[in-house]
Amino acid sequence: TESKYRTRGGNLKARSTELGSAVTGSSLTAVLPASTTVKKSIVLSSEGRKELDKQANGTKEERRAQIDGRHRYLISRLADGIDLSEQHVEEAIISDDKFQLIEQFFAPSGLKKLLFFYQDVLQQKSNVSLRSDGSTNSLPQKKLFITMGSTENFTGTCAFFLRTSNEVITASNVSQEVNFGMFDCNNGDILQGLEFFLSHIMIPALKSQQNWGAVKEGLKNSQIQDFLYSVDKFVGTLSSSRQNIEDKIQLTKVDIDIYVSNLQNPSDYIIAG
Repeated sequence: TESKYRTRGGNLKARSTELGSAVTGSSLTAVLPASTTVKKSIVLSSEGRKELDKQANGTKEERRAQIDGRHRYLISRLADGIDLSEQHVEEAIISDDKFQLIEQFFAPSGLKKLLFFYQDVLQQKSNVSLRSDGSTNSLPQKKLFITMGSTENFTGTCAFFLRTSNEVITASNVSQEVNFGMFDCNNGDILQGLEFFLSHIMIPALKSQQNWGAVKEGLKNSQIQDFLYSVDKFVGTLSSSRQNIEDKIQLTKVDIDIYVSNLQNPSDYIIAG
């Protein structure tokens, strides 16, 4: 019996020791002041940020070394269209995490489109301080970035490049194989921006175009005329829909009670119809 109790006592003592160590270990973290924990996270995040910056700078220089005549063509078109310096555009491109999309656009049978948005984006201040609630201050700033056009909301200027064939894009053929265009949504109305782009840029360009490839007689061809008519009709429908959404087209309320009250039998309804 004594051995039995001694064994139990030993187990209890061992368990108490383990439990005490566990409680002591967890309580050390629990009793630390919140400010100490926050300061530690700030130090770690600062060191981590320096390492990330170092890696990012290395990546940027590698990308800068890859820039050739093809990239220069894109950069010059973007700089002219958006009214930025070529240095600004180059820095934005090599800093973009979607930089590889440019190479995919240049590749044979590659991406058919390459999109850039230039608009306000919430960006963290360089000398940001941590708030008491753990959040950071951020301000909207204009930023040029590469996009697929499916994840970011479009609120500013869109610059796009379109391929005209499946050939590999080289420095010698980029100006012939790639088309550049832009449309604006600076007022937040995408439909209005698209309507302006089609009616003031695309349709005039199409109607002044003489060479339609294999189609003979150009603008005199009935198929071309039908196509231009369809585009005009689409723009008209787009304009009407936009104005309707903006409540610029309002239906007048008509009081029909006086007409309905005089309808007594089916023949009255037939006559009214």
